[in-house]
Amino acid sequence: MSETIIIGDEGPTSEVANNDVLSTSRFFPTEVYSIAKPKFLEDATEVFDRYIKKTKKERPNKNKLYPVTMTENLQTENKLSEMMYYILNTTNNILSSQGYNMELYNVVLSEFWGQEHDMYSGHEEHVHTHGTQIAGFYFLDVPEDSSKVIIHDPRYGKRIIDLVESNPENVTLVSTAINFTPKKGEFMFMNGWLPHSFTRHGNKKPLKFIHFNVSCRFKNAV
Repeated sequence: MSETIIIGDEGPTSEVANNDVLSTSRFFPTEVYSIAKPKFLEDATEVFDRYIKKTKKERPNKNKLYPVTMTENLQTENKLSEMMYYILNTTNNILSSQGYNMELYNVVLSEFWGQEHDMYSGHEEHVHTHGTQIAGFYFLDVPEDSSKVIIHDPRYGKRIIDLVESNPENVTLVSTAINFTPKKGEFMFMNGWLPHSFTRHGNKKPLKFIHFNVSCRFKNAV
């Protein structure tokens, strides 16, 4: 049995409430999308490894704090054309399902590059700017103890006044961050404004994935 305090014209009074149920409405949702697509693994891995090798030869990374290798843009690779089409089509469907009028826009793959994270590499919390509507990853190799993908609460106003969680291990409406374990051959898609990061990689065998950003342009734009 609980007691509810009612504020009335005469001041605060109390009454016993057994069956009070608040009418609840939820707005401004945050969604993260994932799907297994191993069909792209073979071609994507071949292209990835070739570009990583080239990058290490031409631009070796000497940053010991962030031992990561990032390739140049992979969009010119015909082997990945089907994969790129899938990303664009999926992005269009995601944005349409969220309520955007996608009949007005063309989706454009603005960035599409490989990342190889060696042991202890990671990526701090960030968002994607410059018109990115959907950001995502396609995971090529995920050894044991790989980095986790962390999705952070985008409500910065809430962060300022947050209370202590009753159990931070539970996913609730007040969670400040959610951990995702990446899987080989899996896509992840999220809105570009959603803050995300990677924890430090814990295996001598590198974590490999392709990162992509998708933007939108008006169909009638010059």
